[in-house]
Amino acid sequence: MDWIKVCDEKSLNDGDLIGFDYQDNVDNKRKKLLIAKIHGKIYATDAICTHEYAELTNGFLNEEEKTVTCPLHLSVFNLDNGSPLNPPAEKPLKTYEVKVKEDDGGVYVLLKY
Repeated sequence: MDWIKVCDEKSLNDGDLIGFDYQDNVDNKRKKLLIAKIHGKIYATDAICTHEYAELTNGFLNEEEKTVTCPLHLSVFNLDNGSPLNPPAEKPLKTYEVKVKEDDGGVYVLLKY
């Protein structure tokens, strides 16, 4: 397990939806995270739709429902638990624990291998 810094907290505003690329230590492939901030809370999930390869960072953030909508086929995912709320997606997104470090103001995501 590794905590990786994905951005500075001061660079994230409520309503922001950003991507972060990283190297997976298990299969040595590049992976993408979605980072979102809603009402002061920061969420982290996989950034690729589970239905078909589409960047969720290009999707639509619904702050009231705490969801992201895929720009390709409009599947909606809950940011708290990654569950798809409508078809065509059936598999949930992987979600990640997030913390903000006081000492450097960084936003960190826990990657479990």
